[in-house]
Amino acid sequence: MVSDPQPVATMEPDPAMEPVATMEPDPAMEPAAAPSPADRLPVLPLRGLVAFPGLAMPLQVGRDLSVTAVHEALARDQRILLLAQRDPQCLDPGPQDLFEMGSLAYVHQCFRNEGGTHKVIIEAVGRARVCDLERDGGCLWARIEEVAETEPDGPEIEALLRIVRGRFFSYMHLQPTLSEGVGHLVTQAETPSLLADTVASYTAIPFSDKQRLLEMMDPEARLRTLADILENELSLLEIQRKISDRVRGRMNRSQKEYFLKEQLKAIEEELGYHEGGEGISELRERIAACGMPEAVCKIALREHHRLSRMLPLTPQAVVITEYLDWLIHMPWQQRTEDDLDLRHAARVLDEDHYGLDEPKQRILEYLAVKKLSSRLREPILCFVGPPGVGKTSLARSVARALGRRFVRKSLGGVRDEAEIRGHRRTYVGAMPGRLIQSIRKAGVRNPVFLLDEIDKMGQDAHGDPASALLEVLDPDENNTFSDHYLEVEYDLSEVLFICTANVAGSIPPVLMDRLEVIELSGYTLDEKAHIAQRHLLPRELADHGLAEADVALARPVLQAVIERYTREAGVRNLRKCVATILRKIATERAAADPPPVAAHTVAEDDLRRYLGPARYRRGQAGPKQGVGTVTGLARTEVGGRSIVIECSCMVGKGELTLTGQLGEVMQESVKTALSWVRSRCNRPGVVPDRHTVDLHVHVPEGATPKDGPSAGLPVICALASAMSGCPARRDVAMTGEITLQGRVLAVGGIKEKVLAAHREGITEIVLPRENADDLDKVPQEVLSEVKVHLVDRVEECLREVVPAFKGHFRARAPTHARQEE
Repeated sequence: MVSDPQPVATMEPDPAMEPVATMEPDPAMEPAAAPSPADRLPVLPLRGLVAFPGLAMPLQVGRDLSVTAVHEALARDQRILLLAQRDPQCLDPGPQDLFEMGSLAYVHQCFRNEGGTHKVIIEAVGRARVCDLERDGGCLWARIEEVAETEPDGPEIEALLRIVRGRFFSYMHLQPTLSEGVGHLVTQAETPSLLADTVASYTAIPFSDKQRLLEMMDPEARLRTLADILENELSLLEIQRKISDRVRGRMNRSQKEYFLKEQLKAIEEELGYHEGGEGISELRERIAACGMPEAVCKIALREHHRLSRMLPLTPQAVVITEYLDWLIHMPWQQRTEDDLDLRHAARVLDEDHYGLDEPKQRILEYLAVKKLSSRLREPILCFVGPPGVGKTSLARSVARALGRRFVRKSLGGVRDEAEIRGHRRTYVGAMPGRLIQSIRKAGVRNPVFLLDEIDKMGQDAHGDPASALLEVLDPDENNTFSDHYLEVEYDLSEVLFICTANVAGSIPPVLMDRLEVIELSGYTLDEKAHIAQRHLLPRELADHGLAEADVALARPVLQAVIERYTREAGVRNLRKCVATILRKIATERAAADPPPVAAHTVAEDDLRRYLGPARYRRGQAGPKQGVGTVTGLARTEVGGRSIVIECSCMVGKGELTLTGQLGEVMQESVKTALSWVRSRCNRPGVVPDRHTVDLHVHVPEGATPKDGPSAGLPVICALASAMSGCPARRDVAMTGEITLQGRVLAVGGIKEKVLAAHREGITEIVLPRENADDLDKVPQEVLSEVKVHLVDRVEECLREVVPAFKGHFRARAPTHARQEE
């Protein structure tokens, strides 16, 4: 093992090394053979190094062959022959592996290193040609012929000397690794042979060229060859310098920041700040492994290529990295297998919900068709009903019955289209829309997706989210849904979308056309009691840390709670009441010492202590009859309910006053009713002079807006009662739209209105005859307790509501009124 030659300024030993020999033989090593004749010299093979005469150099010697040769030289006259190996990789060279021309040298010092190698200071003094080479006694021995050199002189030689010196100094300028001491050696070399050998030693030229220079005997020829080699090296170095300058000139501030950030990143990784991070190559592997469609994969790879050419931590690089992360984590191929067992689905739906036969039947129909045909498109179901009837929980049950994952997003109050479609990546902090976020959260491409409160969406200057949902909820188009952030097509056709709403009329018609509406009406008293006993009570007992044996809450008590403390279509307030009772029982049991063992029985008389005074009373409050006061039926967002319509008649100037926040449609119904009453009633005094009477129609709960045509029938009864002074029955509730000819037209929400009347203790109602078929949806136990009058004309209703009007209508219409057919 050898090193490149370096100038030696002193021959003092290194204090860190142990001296082996200094001008004396090494006493620790005896020659392996008898002393050789004086004309033989030990040979030191050199690997990848050519030693030129006139220079001293340090060599690292480690092979046994070389160490033995060094010690043989020190044991004799310090002379040694330096020969270069033909193959630097050969570890045990023989005579055939060495060149015939080498350098005769003296070994000045030898030191043993800690690793077992030796450092040798050797000075080459002249050229020598090998006459005979053999291995003997553990090293190579050679008989040599010293080569005598003649130094030429003359102007041409002087010119060659200047050319070689000048080119070498130019070479040194382009090679900053050479020290100034090398320049001093070249300056001090006065003879042609010494200058050529010194320059050749310190020039980074190929090994073969150096050996060729060593074998050249003529110093002039050696100088000429060296001058050509230096010219070639200068040309190469100049080209390299130009390339380096060109590259260095392209380095801008961003590139400098890149190097600094890379150093900072390396420091942070060393400190453990970036454990778990992923590089560009790992990101590419994840893109290939996530199962993207071919078109999407091309876009992802294109963005990955852009990212690989950007500086890390720049804003654009962060945006692209986050974008690729969204593409990678989207479920492109992952899906769950549907459980198409109809019996299992029916059992799950019945376990979770009581009643709701229509939506359950629709789900089973969907499963049956899907089981028979693989081309069935996912339906877009919309559950419409008042709060608390189980719309959201029914959607969860559908997911459980199908074996799919369930995700829910509430659209109440959403006013920006970007909430659905996402923001474009040009915006700071852009994100995908709620749909894509939920699909990624689900982790599969076919979840049950609940769009809750779809009727509560609004719109503003940022767009209409309902319009953005048109593509999502259209089975023919949602297989190519494009989010503004992802900007790639994503297939939503396998998603089972279920929407919920309180009022179907609040859904835009163009969106309503894409939905399959399933109405969930309110529950009857018996249904609520059953739900409370079967579902609400066990759940609340578990939530309050109570066992079923700790509390006895009988069915009659639950019915009393429903009648006295709730008046709703669903069971949300009922659940709150049950939770209040159990909370107070849990407090009593926790405070008792010792804890009671027997079950805590709740009686009807205890309800006042737990829930306070009764909030509602079943049955009509107040007198059963009143002048100008009737009871109507309405459907609201929270279900059906009864409303009171009041009318007063007073001396005045023929003005009509409407109060109670009546909408435009309801105001028109009042005017239509007034026109009919004035034209059709023939009882004396019923229709006073229009210029002497003022009318005031009021619907209580004035803070609540009211609208719709279904109040026309009760308004006619209220006006007729007020203008005639005849009392009207308040225990009869009614609903229906009217015309100027006195026809009663069909209205919506019949089931909710009948249930509301039954819930409030009204036992007699008047409905349009055209709504007779809607009574089939009303539970039979409710119809058995409510008397229903079906009417075609207003006169039929007046005879039931205003008893004094029986037989007091005109037989024919006045001449200014249009005759009925």
